[in-house]
Amino acid sequence: MKLACCAWALTGPENDVLRQIQALGFRWIDLQPGDLRKEKDRQLASELGLRVSCLGASFAMPAGASLDHPEGRLRSRAIEHVTDAIRHAATLGADTVYVIPGEDDSPAGLSRYGGSLAELAEFASTVRIKFALEHFPGTALPTAHATLKHIKSLGHPNLFLLYDSGHIQMTGEDPSRVIHDAGERLAYVHFDDNDGAGDLHWALLDGVMTEQTLKDSFRALEDIGYGGAISLELSSALHNPVEALARSRDILLRTMRS
Repeated sequence: MKLACCAWALTGPENDVLRQIQALGFRWIDLQPGDLRKEKDRQLASELGLRVSCLGASFAMPAGASLDHPEGRLRSRAIEHVTDAIRHAATLGADTVYVIPGEDDSPAGLSRYGGSLAELAEFASTVRIKFALEHFPGTALPTAHATLKHIKSLGHPNLFLLYDSGHIQMTGEDPSRVIHDAGERLAYVHFDDNDGAGDLHWALLDGVMTEQTLKDSFRALEDIGYGGAISLELSSALHNPVEALARSRDILLRTMRS
């Protein structure tokens, strides 16, 4: 497993963010669709030894557009946005792109969303990108269980789950069971902490997460043979995001060694 960091945990000029991430000891980064669009920034990332592991394609979605929108024009606009993000991710050498669920949990809404996912998963397969769906409280697929069920119902071989520890805490699901249930459908992992109610993206062990829960999660990842990235997704609104990343990185490394 490789250790990554979501670049949006830090703010400021892109070149400064890249240097901070490298100084923290990370070699893999998660990006948003607008990141590393300039050649000078891509060159800097290369010089710093930073490689892109994943891209979150739901960020910067065009206003009014969504993958489950009942109006075809706005649904197509969302598909075009994610398609461009997949192309960009492939150019950067990433292996995973993910989206979050829509808001329409009606059968018709989920059907439209599923159609968009299948189309995007197919395109992603042509550029050797895994296409993942993140379970997300407050959306049409709020739990990991519901998200996995939706993924499996679509039956596309290039559609996977992105697991988020903070979201698991909010829905009260068992981390180890979710990881085991996902199995080979698990494409990516985000770790963050919270108070069990809000999506706060705190440093690890600052909320309801315990060392035992973390150990059990890693044991489950080993059980299923997960070999992808483990990425820290912390909030840029924390009092000291750099310190939070450093401390969380050390916690993950200690847990991985044990």
